[in-house]
Amino acid sequence: MISTTETIAAISTAMTNSGIGIVRISGDEAVSIIKKIFRPFKEKDIEEAGTFTVHYGSIVDGETVLDEVLVLIMRAPHTYTREDTVEIDCHGGIFVIRKILELVLRSGARPAEPGEFTKRAFLNGRIDLSQAEAVIDLINAENDYALKSAVTQLKGSVSARIRDLRSTLLEKIAYIEAALDDPEHIEMEGFGEELLPVVEDSRRQIEELIETADNGRIMKEGIKTVIVGKPNVGKSSLLNALLGFNRAIVTDIAGTTRDTLEESISLGDISLNIIDTAGIRDTEDVIEKIGVDKAREVAMDADLIVFLLDSSKPLDEDDRQIMEMIKGRKAIVLINKTDLPRQADTEGLLEGLGCPVIETSITENVGIDEFVKAVKEMFYNGEIDFNNQVFITNARQKAALYSASESLKRTADSIENELSEDFYTIDMMDAYESLGQVIGEAIEDDLADEIFSKFCMGK
Repeated sequence: MISTTETIAAISTAMTNSGIGIVRISGDEAVSIIKKIFRPFKEKDIEEAGTFTVHYGSIVDGETVLDEVLVLIMRAPHTYTREDTVEIDCHGGIFVIRKILELVLRSGARPAEPGEFTKRAFLNGRIDLSQAEAVIDLINAENDYALKSAVTQLKGSVSARIRDLRSTLLEKIAYIEAALDDPEHIEMEGFGEELLPVVEDSRRQIEELIETADNGRIMKEGIKTVIVGKPNVGKSSLLNALLGFNRAIVTDIAGTTRDTLEESISLGDISLNIIDTAGIRDTEDVIEKIGVDKAREVAMDADLIVFLLDSSKPLDEDDRQIMEMIKGRKAIVLINKTDLPRQADTEGLLEGLGCPVIETSITENVGIDEFVKAVKEMFYNGEIDFNNQVFITNARQKAALYSASESLKRTADSIENELSEDFYTIDMMDAYESLGQVIGEAIEDDLADEIFSKFCMGK
């Protein structure tokens, strides 16, 4: 890992013109560096300034004033990185921010690597790895659920559960090890029967966390939603209605959409990653057929399939084929064009699909709210209480939990087969270490580098 003894600096605000820009400095030399380039409007020694103080003055390069700024002094260990930290709040023009950063670097700091401020917070013990990953989730949050989940994890909800599980396992491991070292004074008779329910309960808790991973992924990344249906049933109109602007071409000509269109839509609590597909039908048109085949392919990989039916036309074999395709999948059927005279007889045909059926007129904006409500109910069972629920939001954490669960399964098998206590401790220790990977207690340097490289430069 990068040495944490060097003082680092980076721009911590977006690289676009704005009202305020922030240059952040962290490390042992942070305050001495700012002393070289900051001229306070009131005579004072900035190196003697107390923690959590704000100072008004100018950033100067020799005799040249670059900007009037506010300088925030924060002393270790009560800072984000647990190091001395200085933030320069300047005007938010890209040119002036870069000039100030260049001056800071010439004065003794080095450029921060992506995510290095948060990495230092992790390495210095201020946050664990699950909380560090919550930071990037918070920055990237695109809906209310993603935001609430990230804030909850940043507060330590995952950490607390993992530490409780590890503490329980470590207590039992320590007892077994002590008994093996001192069999004359520590009794092991019947210990397997006492240990088994503890192992099974720990595994149950881990499995419950694993089961939250799909919802956690969907909160963070959005629901992969594919719109399917015959040509000219209103698929592109639905996409446009949800977006609030005309993204897809809409005509009365069947087969207008030949390829997939992808857009991300935030609907308050939820995000939909919507894919509008070519109309599914039997066709001799080579290009259209490629689009139809792609529509079927992306539908198979979707979290949610939205099937549009045209109520103004009789159902045909193409509709029935799509119904067969979505059976057993998470799907919502929208019976569209209800503002026109009804020709489709859907009674009985949709009952076997086992999914919500909503009557809509997309051109009249009828049924859209019911559709959004149905999506929320389908994936989140209505409301989520983030005070009581913990969600696993990334594949790395899920993989570590799965490894811990498998280790505890082997432990339970050893107990039931009455194997030696040595087998118990080997697998329980594997579970303990796998759980430690979730919070960063046991993690390789290259994995840590990979995780923090996904952060922005100033975080």
